[in-house]
Amino acid sequence: QPFCSLTGYTHEMYVDPQREIYRTLGMKRGEGSNVSVRSPHVKSNMLLGSIRSVWRAMTGPAFDFQGDPAQQGGALILGPGNEVHFLHLDKNRLDHVPINTVLQLAGVKTVDFTNKLQIIDI
Repeated sequence: QPFCSLTGYTHEMYVDPQREIYRTLGMKRGEGSNVSVRSPHVKSNMLLGSIRSVWRAMTGPAFDFQGDPAQQGGALILGPGNEVHFLHLDKNRLDHVPINTVLQLAGVKTVDFTNKLQIIDI
């Protein structure tokens, strides 16, 4: 609920605090690859981004849902039923599938990020 209040997110959300699904999918903690890549979603350099993350974690209202900073995520398109349409497990903090790629694969409208700065700095 703090996340929804802070970001204005109004949709249903499922969480897995014990990380059972996370482990079942083979997701990892830590940096699996030190490949120097530029994430399409990261808008600052590594040092500045790290400093901002630590500052937000210490001072912001989002403190109670920041989670494990070493936890790597991923992108999935699932269903109906047990069907897996797409699965990408992040190898490091910059290894993200571009949002519009996931939206295209899901068959939904993509987002134009060039003219609309829809980044919420929390």
